[in-house]
Amino acid sequence: MPDITDIVLDEHETFRRRFAELDDKRAAGAGRAVLEGLWRPLANLLERHAAAEEELFYPRLLQKGANAEEETEDAISDHNDIRAAIARAADEVAGGEKWWRAVLDARNANSDHMAEEEREAFPDFREHVDMKTRAELGEAWLRYAEEHAGARGLELEQEDPEEYIEEHS
Repeated sequence: MPDITDIVLDEHETFRRRFAELDDKRAAGAGRAVLEGLWRPLANLLERHAAAEEELFYPRLLQKGANAEEETEDAISDHNDIRAAIARAADEVAGGEKWWRAVLDARNANSDHMAEEEREAFPDFREHVDMKTRAELGEAWLRYAEEHAGARGLELEQEDPEEYIEEHS
């Protein structure tokens, strides 16, 4: 059975590879259609990933983790930064300077988020959440990913970190 932390780490690697692919296309002078064709699925995956973490991972971390409130507050804030950058990119023409700035902002916010999560939240989660629960959450993540593929059916709104923590603690 899949461990939720392994699934999330696999998606983190997917983000790294897809942003690198955008770098390659930029260097090659790819046109709007190619860039949009790469960006839109990546943006959808970023959105779905954040929503899945907020639905499945962080509520359990808040229940069990040692430093969960601080880690969760950071994560929700990061998710908001990623969402804001994605929204800005959606308002721009793919390949334009403002579009690239928004994509870079999404990448930077996501990179910071992944590093913090891998360095702080995951060790805390692994230490305090048993393997059976991690596997059950992994199964739930896979179902969530299938149900919301392409960010289908998600409300892509900012979360107030303090309200989120209060609601899920």
